[in-house]
Amino acid sequence: MRTSSRIRGRGRRTAIAAVAGLATCAALITGCSADSGGGAGGDGKIELRIGTFGSFGYDNKTGAKLYAEYEKLNPDIKIVENNVSDGQKYWDTLKLRLSQGSGLSDIQAIEVGYIAEATSPTLAGKFLDLTSAEGVSTANFLDWKVKQASTPDGKVVGLGTDIGPMAICYRKDLFEKAGLPTDRDEVAKLWEGDWSKFVEQGKEYQKNAPKGAAFHDSASGLFNAVISSEPEQYSNSRGQLDYENSSGVKKAWEIASEAAESGLTAKLRQFDEKGTWNAGFKNSKFATVACPSWMTNIIKDQAGPDNQGKWDIAAAPVPANWGGSFLSVPKAGKHTKEAAKLAAWLTAPEQQAKVFAKAGLMPSTTDAIASPEVQNAKIDYFGDTPIGEIYSAAAENVEPAPIGRYDGQVKTFITDNGILDIEQRGTDPDKAWENVQNLIDEKIDQ
Repeated sequence: MRTSSRIRGRGRRTAIAAVAGLATCAALITGCSADSGGGAGGDGKIELRIGTFGSFGYDNKTGAKLYAEYEKLNPDIKIVENNVSDGQKYWDTLKLRLSQGSGLSDIQAIEVGYIAEATSPTLAGKFLDLTSAEGVSTANFLDWKVKQASTPDGKVVGLGTDIGPMAICYRKDLFEKAGLPTDRDEVAKLWEGDWSKFVEQGKEYQKNAPKGAAFHDSASGLFNAVISSEPEQYSNSRGQLDYENSSGVKKAWEIASEAAESGLTAKLRQFDEKGTWNAGFKNSKFATVACPSWMTNIIKDQAGPDNQGKWDIAAAPVPANWGGSFLSVPKAGKHTKEAAKLAAWLTAPEQQAKVFAKAGLMPSTTDAIASPEVQNAKIDYFGDTPIGEIYSAAAENVEPAPIGRYDGQVKTFITDNGILDIEQRGTDPDKAWENVQNLIDEKIDQ
């Protein structure tokens, strides 16, 4: 999840207007009280609050019901989740609360795009070092996932929830109407090896596209997908911001710009607060969406019962990882010991396998990835699609790029300001890029 993302990806959303809303209400992560950290309820139970964004698959309503399971195992614990859709606003609010030392949830999720900032000297001291927490072990997590959440001196500020191996989710019925193949192996061959081929197939689709159904949901989403497959992203190998010289940023910008200018997208902003993008799934506004594993749960929730069985999943043009998140424990929380135990339990292989089977979030632990529950997993909404096989295979080829502390912000500026300017307002790509550079220079003080 997330984006972020999980996030956005689950790394997503604009940072410009977010700060203005912080003072009005901190409900984004904790409710509007001055200090809404977990406490003892009237029944004497310890109330643990967990702040999340997007979908983490833990909840008792549409998720794997892990909260209910943990409460049954620990009768003295009551879990309350504070969830929001906008990951950028969530992160901005979380930073404000960390600086104030109040209003924090006992557990706070962190999207991978912001984990480098969380491990920086400015913020790392605000979080519990989970290597010293009771019942916590990082031994079973993917090595690179642990490194992402580690400080230079070996402290770990977050436990990995999921990773985001990439695929393409597509509407079989819309492909058939447009004269394209519908078998997932044949579909994957259409764009195998090159994101540019994906755009070319979009042009073929548009020639006979069903009325009102664009090829792709969002040029911003396509940008995120392409950049996620590149070894050079926003920061160099030393973690220093270097987006202007990044071959990955250049490629993703060019491909997303071409898709936008060619009219291949539904011109939607992913994860928008108005729910327009969500409604696009139900109303068949697009035939494809870049689909990290966590996206399958969004499709299931948003496309609705009328579209069940219409979606399938094909391999992405190039192996990629978009998103993935962590659970952290702020030191200012009221119940850090209990919170660390809950975070460790939620991210244990057994629970990660349950979340994947229910919500499609790919585990970040080796035992969970190798488990039959993941390898053989299917999601009813996608019919007989071998989701476990598809995403496990994609995960094998993931090679994470270096992450810097400003990556999440830069990604948001590029997608929600630059790409959207091209897509929704017809701004020339060169002008849009110049605007992005000016914005980053103004907002980010390195």
